[in-house]
Amino acid sequence: MSKKVLITAKVHEYLVNELELRGYTVIYQPSITYSQVLEAVHDVQGLIVTTRIKVDKAVIDRAASLEWIGRLGSGMELIDVAYAESKGIHCASSPEGNRETVGEQAVGMLIMLMHNLLKSSLELRQNIWERDGNRAWELGGKTVAIIGYGHTGSAFARKLRGFDMRVIAYDKYKQGFGNELVEEVSLDTIFREADVVSFHLPLNDETRHMGNLAFFQSFAKRVYLLNTSRGKVISTADVIAALENDTLAGAGLDVLENEKLDTFNETEQRQFAYLLSHPRVVITPHIAGYSHEASVKMAKIVLEKLNV
Repeated sequence: MSKKVLITAKVHEYLVNELELRGYTVIYQPSITYSQVLEAVHDVQGLIVTTRIKVDKAVIDRAASLEWIGRLGSGMELIDVAYAESKGIHCASSPEGNRETVGEQAVGMLIMLMHNLLKSSLELRQNIWERDGNRAWELGGKTVAIIGYGHTGSAFARKLRGFDMRVIAYDKYKQGFGNELVEEVSLDTIFREADVVSFHLPLNDETRHMGNLAFFQSFAKRVYLLNTSRGKVISTADVIAALENDTLAGAGLDVLENEKLDTFNETEQRQFAYLLSHPRVVITPHIAGYSHEASVKMAKIVLEKLNV
């Protein structure tokens, strides 16, 4: 009898084909709901997830035959890894697979903000030819601060080569990473010297709303904010407040606190409308790690780590 794998998100056909070649029966359900996972997981040996489905104690207890969980991408906050491993279930993620595209998008968002690319393009659609109001700030000579120097943070630092920017970074849980690309500094140095701050953090109790109004007001300069990590790492309300009081020079957001637009309450609808209409904000729909190349690389890496 072949083993079964449940895939709970849209994946590249490479992953499906490889699992079948390795003797698995693939149950491909990219739109499956949490309640449906509870029904389907009872006899599967493998589970492939992204950020759609929470793999909590209830799911793990239902999955009596589960041997491994593969997470495409970075961040394991939706998986109860400790409980899974206590049951002998091997868990693996693949942050190496999409770090390059995240780094590229962070650079792209920064250029869009500092060169007013989105703002001026949208104005031209309204027949507004504005040059002085869209005069750029050059990246060269500016200081970029990276909060969290893991896979995506270090990829962002590499992508900044050639822009003549100073790159500094702070990571509470990592030391000794300074090299020719980046200076390892304290948070106080970042507050004092940064022109740009970019978040590259997992979401947990410690990082939730780390980017709040007090945090933004700690900077000596008006900074550009980039977030390509998790939406709840920053407070949407406080980003808006910081834009309104001119604490932030601009914001590039690939992630939101709530990414299910059809579930927005009145407050969330107002916040979203404000950000979309703001001339110094760029928002994208959680696509920084979603390149064509990354979908294959993540699959290869997670299969290699799981050794299935």
